Amino acid sequence: MPYGKKTKTGYSTAADVLEKLAPKYPIVAEILEYRQLAKLKSTYADGLANYIDKTGRIHSTFHQTITATGRISSTEPNLQNIPIRMELGRMIRKVFSPAEGCVFVDADYSQIELRVLAHMSGDEQLILAYKEAKDIHRTTASQVFHIPFEEVTDLQRRNAKAVNFGIVYGISSFGLSQDLSITPKEAKEYIDRYFETYPKIKEFLDRLVTDARENGYSLTLFNRRRPLPELSSSNFMQRSFGERVAMNAPIQGTAADIIKIAMIWVHDRLKAEGLKSKLILQVHDELLIEARKEELAQVEQILSEEMHGAADLAVKLEIDMHTGNTWYEAK
Repeated sequence: MPYGKKTKTGYSTAADVLEKLAPKYPIVAEILEYRQLAKLKSTYADGLANYIDKTGRIHSTFHQTITATGRISSTEPNLQNIPIRMELGRMIRKVFSPAEGCVFVDADYSQIELRVLAHMSGDEQLILAYKEAKDIHRTTASQVFHIPFEEVTDLQRRNAKAVNFGIVYGISSFGLSQDLSITPKEAKEYIDRYFETYPKIKEFLDRLVTDARENGYSLTLFNRRRPLPELSSSNFMQRSFGERVAMNAPIQGTAADIIKIAMIWVHDRLKAEGLKSKLILQVHDELLIEARKEELAQVEQILSEEMHGAADLAVKLEIDMHTGNTWYEAK
């Protein structure tokens, strides 16, 4: 078989290397599947069982100051990395059920970082796309590839989605080429066309890097700082990393600030209105409430009002909300 990378001990068997071989070699696909199953079993099926206390519940520990982005992190066990993309992984959520007489209400922000980017950059095209409530990735594909909205293919939409989210993370043409399995030259063309379509985003991102270099830190919309000593490093790789962080930290950090504000407001409203329902988990852009069945309508109203109102942006914050008898059903 062709090899991707060499390591000190031989050829690399990292997931990204094997994924390229899997379509041609069935055994590689089976190895990847085995790895996924082994991880699900050890980390979740066996791992979570160790944390169940005598009440039959799991209590995670949440940290405010571990992540550089300002997001809250969860440990022992980490309840924020329960798989979501793969159906077999998602099924792990079926083991989480609420107390008797309760249901789960799960609400998460829809594309919060792209909405924050639209607001902070002030790009009229992106703001208009959100105000017209169109499929943002299909809109981007239509504008970037210069084709009518209705004629955008699923592949073009998927590529536009990768560019949309990649831009937020300061992705390079090489990084995008890896994600989309295209050449770096094609990826660079995608990114160039994206910035032609949304010129204010390019200006905004460049300004973030310039400001961070001058100040030594980046700022979120709520003025929370992230120091960036990497920008003054003599090492090219360190400086490049610093530039990517300078672009991303204000956006991701603002999203983290917004969900924390929403958490506080939701918690305060539940208490102020004398409800027995409780906020029990935060997973990045998602809040999970264990709601008493008789309080369900009130809880849904509180979640909707407080999450929508947590920040006043140029584009409306949107949430997806679901209820269920397990975390799986509510997501």
